[in-house]
Amino acid sequence: MSSIVTGQGILHYETVGRGRPIILLHGWINSWDVWREAMLALSSGGRYRLYALDFWGFGDSAKYVPGNGQRPSYQIASYVEMVRTFMDTLGIEQAPIFGHSMGGTVALQFTLTNPTRVRRVAVVGSPINGATLNPALKLAGHGAIADLLWRFPALLSLTMRILLMGDSKKVRDMIFRDVKRATMESFFRSIGDLRDTDLSTELANLQIPALGIYGAKDNIVSPQNAALLAHGVDSSEIAIMNKSRHFPMTDEPGRFVSVMTRFLADAA
Repeated sequence: MSSIVTGQGILHYETVGRGRPIILLHGWINSWDVWREAMLALSSGGRYRLYALDFWGFGDSAKYVPGNGQRPSYQIASYVEMVRTFMDTLGIEQAPIFGHSMGGTVALQFTLTNPTRVRRVAVVGSPINGATLNPALKLAGHGAIADLLWRFPALLSLTMRILLMGDSKKVRDMIFRDVKRATMESFFRSIGDLRDTDLSTELANLQIPALGIYGAKDNIVSPQNAALLAHGVDSSEIAIMNKSRHFPMTDEPGRFVSVMTRFLADAA
């Protein structure tokens, strides 16, 4: 377990492997652990050192506690700054950045604002336009609704079970574990900001290779975002995983790692 101290509190991350750095970003109410198996697979050849971060408010990174003097901002711009701070602190000048769900949106925004720091960018089930989120997630971005869910854990549990209906037990267990480590503030502020984010008109400014991996059965983020990425970025590659929902790295791990490995090899 590793961490660095930032102006918004502790930033937790996990790392494995040796070689060129790769940065991995998780999604909403998730943690670095969503990347665990992919990290082990990608690091096995001794070519890459992978860093998986916990966003503020999630996993083991800082969370706002009244009275502790720290109040992390749970917005896309704040997470972009978090990635920059992480790279600066560890002396990582440039690296590929991969993001799942909200993490992919952060990865794209980071690349747009820090183009010289990113070799190539990959998004997995990520909303290019927040309007494509599941309606239930968009509602969760309202403080009053988040407060209701937090005051009645049974209602939150029921909502999550409905959203995850059809997902594997492994995915369900992971999400139910990670949502318990989030706070109400990080829960609704991050998804509220994601809901209002639209990067589709900025994609033409991306001058590096981009990869989009989407599950054909994703009910959290519409797979139609793949078309937005393909049309917006000249040097883009799309992989639609027909057996996957919102977590292709868990639903089709073999193919997922194969696609990622090929994307990285093209840069060698």
